[in-house]
Amino acid sequence: MDNLNYSVNDIGTSKLKLDNINIKELSERLDIGQETLKDIIKELKKPGRDPREDMPKPMLRKNVLSIDDLEEGMIMQGTVRNIVDFGAFVDIGVHQDGLVHISQLVADRFVKHPLDIVSVGDIVDVKVLDVDTKRNRINLSMIL
Repeated sequence: MDNLNYSVNDIGTSKLKLDNINIKELSERLDIGQETLKDIIKELKKPGRDPREDMPKPMLRKNVLSIDDLEEGMIMQGTVRNIVDFGAFVDIGVHQDGLVHISQLVADRFVKHPLDIVSVGDIVDVKVLDVDTKRNRINLSMIL
């Protein structure tokens, strides 16, 4: 590509042909490595792609569809949706995320912050400790 005067908007409007870019010239102009530039171009060719699509899905129970179906002691799989200082919220498929308190993440050591144990998107096994249907709260444990 002879003219390197284009903007990021050109990419979205397909004015820029990603296949016609002179990798060597552009990498020198942008002061980045050629391999890095190739990786960027490869990802730009996949607009709207959600990397979470490649992640494994939890095995949700078909007989548990609402908070009313939960019972203490049930072992379930869920996906970590949010992490806060006091624990992690896990989606177990009942339209209300359950909380795994920081004290219930692991049994054998002190946890300074939940991010030391889990990350958003992790598939985890949890045990139902308590269900409060009046307040719409689910207490979970990763200590099985």
